[in-house]
Amino acid sequence: MTTSTLTARSGEPASATLGTLAAQGATGALSTESGIVYLAAGHVVHVESAVTPDLGDLLTHSGALAPDGWWEAIDRAGRRCRVGRQLVDSGHLAAGALELCHLGALFDAAYFVLAHDGPALRFRPGAAHWLGAVRSVPVDTVLRESRRRRELLHRIWPEPAVDRAPLARVPGPDTADLPARRGRTLAQVDGVRTAAQIATALACRTFHTLVELRRLAAAGLVTPVAPPLPASSPAAAPASAPVPAPASAEPGPIPRPAAPDEPDTALLRRLLHALEAL
Repeated sequence: MTTSTLTARSGEPASATLGTLAAQGATGALSTESGIVYLAAGHVVHVESAVTPDLGDLLTHSGALAPDGWWEAIDRAGRRCRVGRQLVDSGHLAAGALELCHLGALFDAAYFVLAHDGPALRFRPGAAHWLGAVRSVPVDTVLRESRRRRELLHRIWPEPAVDRAPLARVPGPDTADLPARRGRTLAQVDGVRTAAQIATALACRTFHTLVELRRLAAAGLVTPVAPPLPASSPAAAPASAPVPAPASAEPGPIPRPAAPDEPDTALLRRLLHALEAL
């Protein structure tokens, strides 16, 4: 399938295009409005999105890898698309740890790329990500997991703006009895950070952070920050009027180094079965 063919059918949902590419055993990069899906021989090998922490952020913020080790691997192997292999061969990271973190980042980004199943914009045949081969995942598995996550988050709180907008605390409700992870997440809500930025600060996977943020929204503890009205809007406040501060104007505290995020056991079990089937 050529770039021009996909561009002409840009109204087709990304999920349908991915299914077609998987059936053809395609290799390359599929761009959407929310990110890029990289394929090799019809399998997903990496997904990146601007609204999720990348693999380097997850590894370095969690303490699994020193920042110098990450940048050294990029300098040495980025042009050859072998950064993942360089991390393992250099002894900076165990292969299993890299695979688990990579799969977490892949499914996090895929959720946003497929959350609203917008149109596919362009396919670049043969394009490869600089990370290189770590672990491939069947397209059907990625689509099914993204759908499962979307349905779970909708059941918790049906307002998707929580996923992308800056979030502010709602003053008043008592938060003393919150579970530890939810309390840590709430502490990072400052009226400026988005869910992805909070996940980066906590060195957590974005989906786990979204679960806690939607639960906080359902409990009336956080709310998306509305975008400012245009200056020309009749409803915009006069220039001389004082602008109220956000509900929580102070930045959240710098989190203590947290224990590695607990794995999603059910997801890991499904991945194991899929890999064994392959």
